[in-house]
Amino acid sequence: MHLAEELCQVASDLFFWQAYDPKVKADLFSTAILTSSGILIVDPIPVGETALNELVRTAPVIGIVITSSNHTRASQEFSTRFSAPLFAHRNSLPEEASFTALTDGDKICGVLDVIELHGAAPGEIALHFPPNDGTLVVGDALINFGPLGFSLLPKKYCSDEKAMRRSLRKLLPHKSQRMLFAHGTAILSGATARLHRLLDVDLRGNPS
Repeated sequence: MHLAEELCQVASDLFFWQAYDPKVKADLFSTAILTSSGILIVDPIPVGETALNELVRTAPVIGIVITSSNHTRASQEFSTRFSAPLFAHRNSLPEEASFTALTDGDKICGVLDVIELHGAAPGEIALHFPPNDGTLVVGDALINFGPLGFSLLPKKYCSDEKAMRRSLRKLLPHKSQRMLFAHGTAILSGATARLHRLLDVDLRGNPS
């Protein structure tokens, strides 16, 4: 895949980078979250040295998070380089791998909430970072690119589309201005409201 060269900062504590992968014919995105303890990197893809050094000058890397079994990407390389632990759902990595297994309701490094999502790829999780009006980081279950725009993962890629739609409603109580994706352009305002509309649920949590 192509090497990401630029780091994009979208909030004081939020960065992403992207690069085109000809195998999937789409851009892949990685997220970095600056916490009070250090940086958590989500679904990392390779990035140029200049951009990476710019990021790690701000704080130490304290963890690498994998959002699904499809997103191991360059996680092991990042983990080794920064001597940072891997965090993933137990179904995302082989049992013999060295990582901290996550489940629904866990809190990574005391700051990042884990929401388990069923019906997309094995081991699918979303992450919620509450500061600054909230940020959601999602793996495959939601996308924001191409002719579909902001939408659910297409049915042909789901293990159980109905289960995934039900699981995605678990994100609604996690109020967020922003949403970042493993596949697609970041939403930088009104993310929860847009998710409500996508799932055909009004802001009171009732079917519309």
